[in-house]
Amino acid sequence: MKKAAFHNLGCKVNAYETDVMEESLVRAGYEIVPFEEEADVYIINTCTVTNIADRKSRQMINRAKRKNPDALVVAVGCYVQTSEGQDAPKDMADIKVGNNEKGKLAEIIERYKAGDKEKTEIVDDLKGPSPYEDMQLGRISEHTRAYIKIQDGCNQFCSYCIIPMARGRVRSRSKEEIIKEIEGLVREGCREFIITGIHVSSYGTDFDIPGKIVPSDTFGEKRLLDLLRAINEIPGVDRIRLSSLEPRIMTESFVQALAGLQKLCPHFHLSLQSGSDTVLKRMNRHYDTAEYLECVERLRRSFDDPAITTDIIVGFPGETEEEFVRTLEFAQKAGFFEIHIFKYSRRHGTVAAGMKGQITEAEKAARSDRLEEVEKKLEDSYRERHSGKRAEVLWEEEVEEDGKRLMRGHTREYIEVKMAVPDGAKWKAGDISEITL
Repeated sequence: MKKAAFHNLGCKVNAYETDVMEESLVRAGYEIVPFEEEADVYIINTCTVTNIADRKSRQMINRAKRKNPDALVVAVGCYVQTSEGQDAPKDMADIKVGNNEKGKLAEIIERYKAGDKEKTEIVDDLKGPSPYEDMQLGRISEHTRAYIKIQDGCNQFCSYCIIPMARGRVRSRSKEEIIKEIEGLVREGCREFIITGIHVSSYGTDFDIPGKIVPSDTFGEKRLLDLLRAINEIPGVDRIRLSSLEPRIMTESFVQALAGLQKLCPHFHLSLQSGSDTVLKRMNRHYDTAEYLECVERLRRSFDDPAITTDIIVGFPGETEEEFVRTLEFAQKAGFFEIHIFKYSRRHGTVAAGMKGQITEAEKAARSDRLEEVEKKLEDSYRERHSGKRAEVLWEEEVEEDGKRLMRGHTREYIEVKMAVPDGAKWKAGDISEITL
């Protein structure tokens, strides 16, 4: 049997698309093997959000070449789609596929192997309105949780971000296709569904103005709520989890509507990026810290101590010590559960790349370390508040630590739990148990 190996880099959207591509190759007669093993085809789903992501993408392409020089190496995704990816050495991958052709991967590979080697770089122009590339996931290897992609693209153009160039403009998936996919995965045993996209808050906005680019200040509260309510009614769906949301979508009415969905997990990721208003303005983020904090407070009024997580970039061009200190102070004031910390990465083609006052890598690293100290204390504090409480845990897998067999899972707030199975209990992956934390 032909063997194919995948390596996924980057976000939840990439993870979803990798699952779909794996499934398409299985249908084409391939056995999926670990990337470390010898395969006939290697597929790297690349990322370009930072310079490190670019480097990792190149490293994995080269690693596949070294592993089996006779193998077909395919690079797909954001690194390929951007100018940096297109300018990469032609011998790095045999085939390059951009971000609106991943669903045709099996067909592209078979065509190449049949001798059609003229078109080896398949990269659509995503600068203008584009159709949503429908991809359908029928089954996944992890039977407890599934990523569900509902939209692609972003129209925000934050000054530091390359993703609008890599992913194109906002385009959304039909509610009917999403519901059909989730119903199929429920039959496969999935119990939790993570709603994801490049800019989830824009879901459905392109339905209202087809063929045109959606203004950056337009959000899809009604369309997104309509979708979430439909998912909430699907029998067999136990949990709905939202991935990153735009803070500005968190109006009073929207938050109250979310609180009415009993299957929605009280875990919200609201990207902050900086706790300094002056830095936020240079980032082109369209809100200030006071507005952001009000969104957090709305969530806490409607949910019982929800988990609020965020992203923060340190070392943005021109960031002063005073601005960074404001970020440290704001993080503590907001009381985040977790902070994903990124050192600013200069991306060719973005506004921030040409800004004055670029921060040294040493200073970025030092600021990252200082913010990590704050993050650790905040995370410990949140876990401590929930210690001793009763909580439902969705068990995901059995693991071994220090010679002991433990079950691993997460609460609705996404607190990780590892514990031995009590005597007499028969927990298995996919079960939900109520325990004391």
